Amino acid sequence: MRGISINDIWMIVGALRWTLLLALTTFALGSVIGLMVAMARSSHQKWLQGIAWFYVELIQGIPLLGMLFLLFFGLPTLFGIDVSSFMAATIAFSLSAGAFLGEIWRGSIAAVPKGQWEASLSLGISRLQMMRKVILPQAFRLSLPPTIGFSVQLIKNTSLAALVGFVELTRSGQIVSGSTLQPLLVYLLVALCYFALCFPLARLSLHLEARFHVTGRH
Repeated sequence: MRGISINDIWMIVGALRWTLLLALTTFALGSVIGLMVAMARSSHQKWLQGIAWFYVELIQGIPLLGMLFLLFFGLPTLFGIDVSSFMAATIAFSLSAGAFLGEIWRGSIAAVPKGQWEASLSLGISRLQMMRKVILPQAFRLSLPPTIGFSVQLIKNTSLAALVGFVELTRSGQIVSGSTLQPLLVYLLVALCYFALCFPLARLSLHLEARFHVTGRH
């Protein structure tokens, strides 16, 4: 047993970059998937709606940890495909983020006042132009607070990657805790690092929600 050294603290704080890398990569890929899901769910094509609905129900019905284990342990066992811990976490978290963001953005599109849709149709523009120039800009504004709020959850979910050996913030805490046998201090530092990442985003989400709510009444 030994005390916590500066190197231990630096290892934990330095692991923030891997947590951020995983979160940003996942959010970017999940946004692409989520946009496709939202557009498909808002489409007039029944088959597109059906595919998007099935995707959302399937992904949201599978525990995120189960999906992570399936990719990391299942693919090598069943198909002989080796997947790194970062790749498995990225795929699992991106698929999950795509489903949740898709629903957030679908709800935002549906929340655009009906009069905006009718006014756009009266101009004789195509549905693609209507979505791009009229509906999506308004939906983006409505979706911003819940999207930022979801990013907080996404950052916290990256801790699950520690269970497949990816050395992000939580895994670095496990390593330091195992070598120092001081889990209380180590995990307190880990918790403070997560707080430093998530608290500003949570406050920003609440601020935007309050601001847009007030603005929307005028």
